[in-house]
Amino acid sequence: MALIVQKYGGTSVGTTERIKECARRIARWKSLGHQLVVVPSAMSGETNRLLGLAQEISPNPAPRELDVVAATGEQVTIGLLSIALMEQGLKAKSYTGGQVKILTDSAHTKARILNIQDANLRADLDAGYVVVVAGFQGVDEQGDITTLGRGGSDTSAVALAAALKAHECQIYTDVDGVYTADPRLVPEARRLKTVTFEEMLEMASLGSKVLQIRSVEFAGKYKVRLRVLSSFDDVDNPGAGTLITFEEDDHMEEAIISGIAFTRDEAKITVMGVPDRPGIAYAILGPIGDANIEVDMIIQNTSVDGLTDFSFTVQRSEYKKAMDVLSHKVKTHIEAKEVRGDDRICKVSVVGVGMRSHAGIASKAFRTLAEEGINIQMISTSEIKISIVIDEKYLELAVRVLHKAFELDVEPA
Repeated sequence: MALIVQKYGGTSVGTTERIKECARRIARWKSLGHQLVVVPSAMSGETNRLLGLAQEISPNPAPRELDVVAATGEQVTIGLLSIALMEQGLKAKSYTGGQVKILTDSAHTKARILNIQDANLRADLDAGYVVVVAGFQGVDEQGDITTLGRGGSDTSAVALAAALKAHECQIYTDVDGVYTADPRLVPEARRLKTVTFEEMLEMASLGSKVLQIRSVEFAGKYKVRLRVLSSFDDVDNPGAGTLITFEEDDHMEEAIISGIAFTRDEAKITVMGVPDRPGIAYAILGPIGDANIEVDMIIQNTSVDGLTDFSFTVQRSEYKKAMDVLSHKVKTHIEAKEVRGDDRICKVSVVGVGMRSHAGIASKAFRTLAEEGINIQMISTSEIKISIVIDEKYLELAVRVLHKAFELDVEPA
């Protein structure tokens, strides 16, 4: 018998029929003798609907009240799922984040978990209950409802698994695991049986939508075993999904590269003809940071005649704001010649812990793209990742040819 935390996403509980299906799946796990804590999201689309209602009343609703509204989505789901579990003949009890209590800081709409009081949950588990806890929410020291931000239910589940020292945290979603690439772009993409936390963290930050990045960080910090599964697999024959584990674990796939990730949400800005002097990078990026704009890749060219070009990428949604800051506040101040931008780029990344012990990965990636006539605009590397900025029109081609070049469609020996 093991203690397992299961998280069900919005599509998994999107209708009452799907909620009943989740209850049947949970009953199957319970019949195997496991103790279960279940963390459902709000029903698919419900959080957007609730936030939309608030926006209809005010363009800038108070964050505290917005959390009160948004948290009700999960409250509905935990009640409905508990009722469905009782219909399966199980003992079930629902808890809001405040009832648990999941203590957070007071950063409304993007709170962070500080502590979880698990005594009541453990008592219910020992008494044979399936415990159903609202994801995405908690309370602060003042007792105010807080929410954890988009994808926060994943974080709730991982945090509960860490607090309860669960054997495994299972994330049920609409895909059956983590793939070597997006199967919509690469039909030959292969589901990974295992992937390391480091690789998953890179893939999540580089555009993979399977898991919310904060939940992967949390799992890695507290050594929580994560497994991604599909809630649409047959209840009696659940798929193995993808186990997200630690590099030192036994039976890891010995692949050099684990996957190709990408993101379209990129824009590049270049400040040209910048005087090459100490402090110039801060003079450019300081105002960008003050405007709360996140910067990703950064390149500064070699100085020629005392001038240099400085390029960086931002999220596409922040592109216009960043251009305005540079054009109106920075350009004249630093005596730059020109500010250029391009919001039609993308980032493609090759990810794998095997890079640490294998040479030639970068050259192979660059050669593969060159053979297809794809120009590389920017490059960023880490121990286990190579990220390349290219024109957006080449995105699908780049992902496919890199996937093939590194033989990711072939099962490891």
